[in-house]
Amino acid sequence: MRFMTDDVSQPPLRKVPKPDGLVGLRGLRAIWRRRSVIGALESFHQEMGDVFRLPLPGFNPVMLVGPQASRFILITARDDVRWRIEREPITILLRHGVLVEDGESHDRIRRAMNPALHKQMLVTHIDAMTQCTDTIIDGWRDGETYDMLDEMRKVALLILSDTLFGVDFEPELERLWAGVLRAVKYISPGPWVVWRGLSHIGYNAELRKIDTFLERIIAERRRQTVQREDLIGVLMRSGMDDALIRDQLMTMIIAGHDTSTASLSWTLYLLGAHRDALQQAQAEVRAVLGDGVPTYDNINELSYLKQVFNEALRLYPPIHLGSRVANIDLEFDGYHIPAGQRVLYSIYLTQRHPAYWPEPSRFQPERFAAGEKHAPYTFLPFGGGPRNCIGAAFAQVEARVVLARLLQRVDLSFLNHNVRPYMGATLEPRPGVFMRTKKLF
Repeated sequence: MRFMTDDVSQPPLRKVPKPDGLVGLRGLRAIWRRRSVIGALESFHQEMGDVFRLPLPGFNPVMLVGPQASRFILITARDDVRWRIEREPITILLRHGVLVEDGESHDRIRRAMNPALHKQMLVTHIDAMTQCTDTIIDGWRDGETYDMLDEMRKVALLILSDTLFGVDFEPELERLWAGVLRAVKYISPGPWVVWRGLSHIGYNAELRKIDTFLERIIAERRRQTVQREDLIGVLMRSGMDDALIRDQLMTMIIAGHDTSTASLSWTLYLLGAHRDALQQAQAEVRAVLGDGVPTYDNINELSYLKQVFNEALRLYPPIHLGSRVANIDLEFDGYHIPAGQRVLYSIYLTQRHPAYWPEPSRFQPERFAAGEKHAPYTFLPFGGGPRNCIGAAFAQVEARVVLARLLQRVDLSFLNHNVRPYMGATLEPRPGVFMRTKKLF
């Protein structure tokens, strides 16, 4: 891997291949077979290797796959690619949120946010995570069927608002639910990908309700003389103005909750689809927790549940690809990547790469048993390098608390097996994860 130079002694760089007629046709067939665009990506990867183009009208990105590609984007060339792309829905919505900033601006915001997401703070959040999970469970009726995609979204919103904003979101759920779903859809791939003039369409009244909610809680906190150690408190003490605080809260309430929603619902899908794994996870939870509540110490004893969650993240990473734009001419693996080129790296394909994962499509939690080793940059559910997910530790603790409490309190019966991955803002299980519930206490 090298950056472009004028050294004529180096061999000429290759053009990135794109699917020809037959390869493209097989990709279309794969979409039909898988009922997902994921099918085409898998087909193109199999046919063309770890570097290929996605030829779409007005959108012609280079796709990179594999650990070398991940390391290139996340480490080697990280200062020569940018995250922020103007006129895209996620930038319009988050404005100057940490997720869409680059360079010193990103680093300064991240430093301000870090204390609220530090491990020491996570220990204090366990009780709130448990209580928020109980709030949703308590609303379930025995024998009724629930879509765990929706239910885990509710759990994630309650937890995030309670622990990071110091706000009880339950009274706001019904009023803001449509806005949350609108925001997720707004930043998902859509017609704006090939026609940028559509990128503003969809920022509607429901989305403005979320802005109004965030502005209100920021104003209420400004009136308090003593600030808590939550996210709003640390941002206010850092000197941020209200507009920039709004951008970080919007980032967390939308991007943060949606990744947790996806990872929890995929984990429940896999447990439901593999009854033996569900029974083993339930037995472990009930042996470790008994009738007690989750604590920081006892959730760390749930080794099999951790394996299941990691395997769910491997098979269905919520953030399934990363998107950058090259600031300068680059070279990767002998291929020319010109300045201004959109570059995608596929976490989904990397984590199912047959060169690094035997039987890559098989659900096998034991891959993550103690002592198992994986090649660097082959498991990237939270990204990697200096810009890894700022909420990674929070998300992992949250998942173990929520899943442990569910398995402790509820018997779950899985009802639908025809679930497919949908490439939205995150990788979602569609049409949902439907389960019949029976509470144990």
